[in-house]
Amino acid sequence: MAVLATVAVLATALLVWRWQAGDTYVAPAPETRADGADPVVAAQTLRRLEAALRDGESGPTGDLAAAPDSRAVLSAAAGNVAEIGLEDIGLRYLSETDSPMTTDGWSAEVEVVWRVAGGDGQNAARAAVEFEFVEGGDRIAGIGGDLVPLWLQGPVEARRGGGAVVVAAAGSDRVAAYHRQARTAVAEIRQRLGRRTNLVVEVPGSPAGLDRSVGAEDGAYDGVAAVTTGADGSVVPGTPLHVFLNPRVYGDLDQLAAQVVMTHEAVHVATDAPLARNVPLWLLEGFADFVALQDTELPLARTAGQVLAQVREEGVPEALPSGVDFDTAGGHLGATYEAAWQVCEVLAERRSDDDVVALYDAVVAGSDLAAELEKRFGWNEAALTRAWQQRLRGLAGSAGG
Repeated sequence: MAVLATVAVLATALLVWRWQAGDTYVAPAPETRADGADPVVAAQTLRRLEAALRDGESGPTGDLAAAPDSRAVLSAAAGNVAEIGLEDIGLRYLSETDSPMTTDGWSAEVEVVWRVAGGDGQNAARAAVEFEFVEGGDRIAGIGGDLVPLWLQGPVEARRGGGAVVVAAAGSDRVAAYHRQARTAVAEIRQRLGRRTNLVVEVPGSPAGLDRSVGAEDGAYDGVAAVTTGADGSVVPGTPLHVFLNPRVYGDLDQLAAQVVMTHEAVHVATDAPLARNVPLWLLEGFADFVALQDTELPLARTAGQVLAQVREEGVPEALPSGVDFDTAGGHLGATYEAAWQVCEVLAERRSDDDVVALYDAVVAGSDLAAELEKRFGWNEAALTRAWQQRLRGLAGSAGG
């Protein structure tokens, strides 16, 4: 029987710490380098596309396409607007890029703005996306670049209700299951933290689609089940936070493990974790598992199996998990997440679950961790580390050592 030691490996919220100076793009003066490139005409084409998208009409979008493949993409985008419930859509020509997608036209960065109604509140996402223009800017030949929002990648299917919106690449047979898990996560956040949150979950069709959705390097998230970051791949105040699932890894999880992952991610959204600064990852990630694993009636041999096996083989870690330990390229990522969870469990044993929540909230809000540890638990980091090491040593001995 597969052990749930894999849960902590996969129940990860890999935060994209890509702070930017502001929440809007400033368009530089257009440079016309490609033959026939006309930014004014291209901007007019984008205004026509924006109007068609706002109306959810695929016919006009097809008229703006240069070929059948681009017509399919633009028509799908119009359908996605209605399917998802997108609002505040905007397209603005920014500047020509250095390398065109083809020799027949030119590529330009376009500011794309959108908002998921009922999921993102009043905040809109905005991203610089590469569009390829041909025929002097009168037609769009493609959409590409490092970052392409899921709704511009092709047809999607959406489900909404219960405080959750799920958007998945068309063809998935698990949309209903994703939505059920997202609704459950919203309910668990309300029950365990007393907070209401809206959850938007995006499920690209492949790991490569996940990378494109958040503007990550190829393969960056191949080994993880989920990532919580801004809807446009950035992490700046005001950007709506979405959960992005890796369909290959998340899809391999059993029902319980998948729910733990989803609730873990929902904790990050509900507490604005990606926006937190100067907060150690052991607290951000350990707290998310602390909440997600509450009321889970499973033995520690399953939920903390990797870190306990590591302790038996190598002894207890010398220090609390560091940022380096959470590197996805590392070989003990699962054990790291389990170890971080156990730090929060030690704190709860010292005082209470409510005190752990209060500590987390205070530090995420900007309070000094050392001061909060002393005030709420009577410990400094050295004392916390010793208590954590003692707990791991004891658990490793009692859970099958």
